[in-house]
Amino acid sequence: MSASVIFTSLTKTFGINCQIFFVTLLFALPLGLIISFGSMSRFTPLRAIVKTFVWIIRGTPLMLQIIIIFYGPGLLWDGKLLPRVTAACVAFVINYACYFSEIYRGGIQSIPRGQYEAGQVLGMTKTQIFFKVTLLQVIKRVIPPMGNEFMTLIKDTALANVIATKEIIMMSKEYATKGLIWPLFSTALFFLLFCGILTLLFGWLEKKMDYFRV
Repeated sequence: MSASVIFTSLTKTFGINCQIFFVTLLFALPLGLIISFGSMSRFTPLRAIVKTFVWIIRGTPLMLQIIIIFYGPGLLWDGKLLPRVTAACVAFVINYACYFSEIYRGGIQSIPRGQYEAGQVLGMTKTQIFFKVTLLQVIKRVIPPMGNEFMTLIKDTALANVIATKEIIMMSKEYATKGLIWPLFSTALFFLLFCGILTLLFGWLEKKMDYFRV
């Protein structure tokens, strides 16, 4: 089998990793913000439920969560399994939404209380204060930890192979069983390149937000 054919198949299967990555971000980023509001709620029962849920998700392995979401519906109900990529995406969205929620919560709570009070003195509503005073400062503060989570996420997508999702590492392992070891090592190049792009992107974002000296 030629190197070009192998490289093409690796590139194609890395598309599955990228699909999981972008779907996770699309849903986990806004969901994480909602969860963070729940964890900061003044309504004690809601806050307790949300914090317990976040604790469970953050305290258990993502691999286990993927397995449960893939096999769980079939075992509990009608025996039908979710599509593999769908199950992986659902697990990643739930897991990363909880991690993002803690980053959001830390960023929001780090804004000095005086800024909220200044907004109230100016007659601004809570919504106006959040979007016009707080939000951009929160974004500035959460960019570095978010960058770390993004790079962890693209590497974690390889865990989808635990339910036989044919992502790039699973494909490279198939070549390894046929006596070709270089495809397994070459997968590192895909992840390194992707993480390099993310590093440049977040570096650019940090510079764009430099006018907030926080």
